[in-house]
Amino acid sequence: MDDHAAGSSAGGSGDSGASREALQEAQLKLVLMQTDSKFTQQELPACKPILTPKWVITVFVIVGVIFVPIGIASLRASQQVVEIVDRYDDACVPANATDKLSYIQNSSIPKTCTRTLMVTKDMKQPIFVYYQLDNFYQNHRRYVKSRNDVQLRDASKANDTANCDPEATANGQPIVPCGLIAWTLPTFRKLYGRIHVDLKANDTITVQLENNYNTYSFGGKKKLVLSTATWLGGKNDFLGFAYLSVGGLCFFLAFAFTLLYLIKPRKQGDNNYLSWNRTPTGR
Repeated sequence: MDDHAAGSSAGGSGDSGASREALQEAQLKLVLMQTDSKFTQQELPACKPILTPKWVITVFVIVGVIFVPIGIASLRASQQVVEIVDRYDDACVPANATDKLSYIQNSSIPKTCTRTLMVTKDMKQPIFVYYQLDNFYQNHRRYVKSRNDVQLRDASKANDTANCDPEATANGQPIVPCGLIAWTLPTFRKLYGRIHVDLKANDTITVQLENNYNTYSFGGKKKLVLSTATWLGGKNDFLGFAYLSVGGLCFFLAFAFTLLYLIKPRKQGDNNYLSWNRTPTGR
C-alpha cells in the first residue's frame, strides 16, 4: 500500500510539473504572438526622405514662390488702409494747467474736449472709430483675475460681471466686456463705433470727448483712431514684411545652395567625407 501510494504521488507530481511547463510554454507563445507585430517590432512602413541638393533647392524655391506673393498682397492690402490717429491726452489739457496730474485728479474741472480731425485721403464706409491706449502694462494678480469668461463667450450673459472688479459696472449698468483684462493691454484698441458714410479728402470731423482717464501718472497715451479695413483687416505691415522676409530668405538659400552645388559638387553617399576616412592634418 505504501509503495503504491508513493508511486501515485510521484506520478501526480510529474504530471503537475509537466502541466505547469506546458501552461508556461503556452503563455509564452501567446505573449510572443501578441508582441510579434510590425508595430512592436518597429517594422511599419516609413517615409525616409533623402535630403539631396536638388530636393532641398526645390523646396526652398517652392516656399519662396508661395510666400513672396502672399507678402506682397498683404503689404498692399495694409497700405490701402487709411488711418487717422489723433492723440488727445496732451492736447486736451488746458493751457493754464501746469500740472497734468493735478488737473486730471481734480473732479471740479470739466474734462470735455473738442477735437477737429482732417481727412487726408478718401475713406470708404464702414469707417471704424477706435479708442487707443498706449504704454499701459499690468501683470499683477488683480489684473489676471479681473475677467469673466462666461460673459465673453455668451452674449446672453452680458449682465454677468462676477470677478470683474473694478471694471464691473458703470452708472449701475454692466460693462461689456467687463474686467481689467478686456480694458487694459499694453497697446490696445477698443472699437467705439462705426461711420456709415464715405469721407472725402479734406473733409473735417469734429469729435467731442471726455478726457477722464488718468494716463499721466504712468506716461500713457490716449488716442482717437479712425480707420478703414480691407480683406486683411486693419493696418498691419508686419504680416506682409514677415512673408517677404521668409520668402526672400528661401530664395537666397536656394541660390546659395545652387552655387555651392555647381561650383563644388559632392557625390551622394561618398564615404570619403566620413571623419574616420579623412586624412589627419599634419601627417
